[in-house]
Amino acid sequence: MYDFNFWSPTRFVFGRGATDRTGEELARLGYKNVLIVYGGGSVVRTGTLDRVKASLDAAGITHIELGGVRPNPEIASVRAGIELAREHKVDLVLPVGGGSAMDAAKAIALGTPYEDDVWDFFAKRAVPAEHIPVGCVVTIPASGSEASNSCVISNDELHLKSGCNTDLNRPVIAILDPELTFTLPPYQTAAGITDMIAHIMERFFSGAPAVPVTDNIACGMIRAVIDAAPRVMEDPEDYDARANIMWVGTLAHNGLAGNGLMIPGSGRDGDWSCHGLEHELSAFDTTITHGAGLAVIFPAWMRYVWREHAERFLEFGSQVFGIEPIDPEVDDLSDIDVEITPELAVEYAVEATIDELQEFFVSLGMPRTLGELGIKKEDIDALLVGLKINKGEQFGTFRPLTLDDARAIYESAL
Repeated sequence: MYDFNFWSPTRFVFGRGATDRTGEELARLGYKNVLIVYGGGSVVRTGTLDRVKASLDAAGITHIELGGVRPNPEIASVRAGIELAREHKVDLVLPVGGGSAMDAAKAIALGTPYEDDVWDFFAKRAVPAEHIPVGCVVTIPASGSEASNSCVISNDELHLKSGCNTDLNRPVIAILDPELTFTLPPYQTAAGITDMIAHIMERFFSGAPAVPVTDNIACGMIRAVIDAAPRVMEDPEDYDARANIMWVGTLAHNGLAGNGLMIPGSGRDGDWSCHGLEHELSAFDTTITHGAGLAVIFPAWMRYVWREHAERFLEFGSQVFGIEPIDPEVDDLSDIDVEITPELAVEYAVEATIDELQEFFVSLGMPRTLGELGIKKEDIDALLVGLKINKGEQFGTFRPLTLDDARAIYESAL
């Protein structure tokens, strides 16, 4: 187990009706004037935004609004939010929505006290030194942004999507009301499930040796999501299933699943190659849902790199899917016409694990190939341009990847 620092300062208010206590909870923490950030209208149509505003009014908290934040939030909306936050001297930014609203809010919070352009933080030209606090009302369990130190913003002019990681990004409070997720479309639910599983796997497959405590937490969370997923697909108002998915989404990205797995000197508790590869997809085409892209990229990456640390895949397959390598001394091999060597047994087990994971994603309605997302072979050159800017010539800790490796992974996923 490698040394680690774990800090999760966010207060979580979880349960039925938590939305209506937003104002009460913020007032208790001393906030008086907030900027509400939200997306394309679902929080308006479902009445969630009105409930939040009513709770703020009841608590005597003044508020202004920034609506229209799109999926894969763009830097222009962040800059507009910064102008509002400065003009009205807000003391908290309050996103109401999913990862896009939360990431936009975090960027606004970083940029408000900064004298220059907020994109500097995402272009790695500057490091944030101060912020205004962020609180969250979460409507989509997926990104885990309500507890994470990360924030990802798109820049359409530059055709880039880039992240900024700092503990200043960690929200002071997150309101988690599973009932808000009852109305999520199946595709959005599935993409969110894929995203949270990917957050856990990025850490599990960091390249570090096993950490039994952390590994059991990580695999247990994935098993819980796999159990709950078909239940919400069948009954979108299954509260317990929705609640389990929502809580895993939070824990998947607050660092808990990476304790002891950070490669010394890497700077992050995980590999994060798959997120880097996917970010180029949704930067290239902003209509691509992040979780859907990950559903394609992660299995392709796994097939490309598993031999580097096969033991981690065997542990994952055993804990998550109950898959074990064939044992010629125990198992019935009458239907197998090849000699099962130890090496072949491992290969079969790992491939079965990857297949099982991908079939789970597909069973939820996620794509299997990049072609289903509209990505063609001739688009890969454009993807690699952004990847080089964001990740460099070599990236990853499980197995260091070059841009040639990235091309091979993209091509294998077509």
